[in-house]
Amino acid sequence: MILPTGGGKSLCYQLPTLLMEGVTVVISPLLALMHDQVVALQANGMRAEMLSSLQTPDEIKQIEQALLQGELSFLYLSPERIAQHAFLHLLSKVEINFFVVDEAHCLSEWGHEFREHYRSLGELKASFSHIPIAAFTATATPKVKEDILHHLGLREPLVLKGSLFRENVTIQVAYRTKDGRHQLRDFLKAHPKEAGIVYTLSRQSTERIATFLQKEGFLAKPYHAGLSSEERQETYGDFVSDRIDIVVATIAFGMGIDKSNIRFIVHMMLPKTLENFYQEIGRAGRDGSRAETLLLFGLQDKVQQLHFIERLPQSPYRLYAQEKLEKMVDFANSSRCRHQMIAEYFFEEMAPCEYACDNCLSQTEEREEITIAVQKLLSAVLRTEQKYGLDYVIDVLRGSRQKRIIENQAQSLSVYGIGEEHSKEVWLRIAQKLLGLHILALGAYQVCYVTEKGRGFLTGKEPLFMKKSELTPLVTSSLPSPSYLESYDGLLYEKLRQKRKEIAQEEGIPPYIIFSDKTLKQLSQKRPQTKEEMLQIHGIAEVKFQRYGTLFLTILQERGESV
Repeated sequence: MILPTGGGKSLCYQLPTLLMEGVTVVISPLLALMHDQVVALQANGMRAEMLSSLQTPDEIKQIEQALLQGELSFLYLSPERIAQHAFLHLLSKVEINFFVVDEAHCLSEWGHEFREHYRSLGELKASFSHIPIAAFTATATPKVKEDILHHLGLREPLVLKGSLFRENVTIQVAYRTKDGRHQLRDFLKAHPKEAGIVYTLSRQSTERIATFLQKEGFLAKPYHAGLSSEERQETYGDFVSDRIDIVVATIAFGMGIDKSNIRFIVHMMLPKTLENFYQEIGRAGRDGSRAETLLLFGLQDKVQQLHFIERLPQSPYRLYAQEKLEKMVDFANSSRCRHQMIAEYFFEEMAPCEYACDNCLSQTEEREEITIAVQKLLSAVLRTEQKYGLDYVIDVLRGSRQKRIIENQAQSLSVYGIGEEHSKEVWLRIAQKLLGLHILALGAYQVCYVTEKGRGFLTGKEPLFMKKSELTPLVTSSLPSPSYLESYDGLLYEKLRQKRKEIAQEEGIPPYIIFSDKTLKQLSQKRPQTKEEMLQIHGIAEVKFQRYGTLFLTILQERGESV
């Protein structure tokens, strides 16, 4: 099954399990993800456990005993454990109804998060030929899908695919101004006390950005592979328990994270593929409530990603990675519907979203013709003999008196000083647009050159336009809230959140496992006054009401009396 994050993949195997005899064995790539899912199942009255290297021998023995005695409905495992022959022998003594391979894209070397131990899952069919296997992922191109089917050895599988479009998640892309930190700060001001992840490329930048946000008054922490496992675990625990709002991380953080109330995802640099981007923004808005994503990118991003690709060993995958990066660059520079482009990447057709991305929302935005400016920039690249980077070319255009320019006698060129009407920032934005349109390109050592398409543009008469927001070097702002999202009582919502946090601290579980943000918003909007009315709210059934219902109902009744 290919279904976007928050689309209900877990339900598709958890519900059948409750209607069947035996145990469902779930293979998942991350310990933190397994732990969160087990805690959530237990909170709903399910018999679920996990086996991991973090447990003591006595704890493992108790769980294995419960497994052998048929006391479990769900058992979560890592792919490393399922590869152990002794453990496979243990499973052979157990009634298994079916296997679940979660985050199945990890199995494919053509995917974006390939994990070597996932390949060994192909042995499941050899050891348990009579037991069905279900595989789930949010992202799979046709090539990745075929790889998953082949390596799992599935026979006549039923392949189900849901729409990739998530109407509650808005996508915004903007050129990064300098290091982007002030753009980030202004974006976060629109999300006070909300949970989110900020992705960046290096360990150093996670530390710098986290420190910057802390000084700006945000509850933020860094997360990267250079930290100790204890530090990473502490940051993860603080985030899922709402003790901090923001994690600044490399891509090492968040795969499959089960926290449902993440309200925003920010990328400070260009991701290497659209699969990575879609998977990462998929961590926002899992509860169905509104979520925002922001991608900031600059001229250097493609060069840096190419540097990483060039360090890969020579293989078909290396060429494939370059093609994927080009599509990511096209996505960032495009003026088309963002959701539509993602859908097309995964071979799905959809109409423009109209309200859930910056491009659709800015269709009526005023545009400025840049044809003459483009001709000036292309001419400057050619007159400087296509030997320099963009910074140098733009300095020539703007009539700079820098030492290198004077030494090269660039002041004698016909293009010297003809671009004084624009700041360097605006010229860089125009250059970024031309790179995205493949009118300009960057070669070795970031040397800029004019493509064949660019030469055609110089001799042709076709005008070129940019949105004013693309040209103006201002910080980005939060997108307007989609009209379909209803309002709710903010004061009541905060009271309910506080109560949820208190209960979570007492029970030692993440707050969202008690009730999701969507549930709290519906409660603060509809203000149920009885058990019967409360059971009509999203995410509340008998078990949840028995555990927490009365505590929240008291607050709702008090609010109802005061209104």
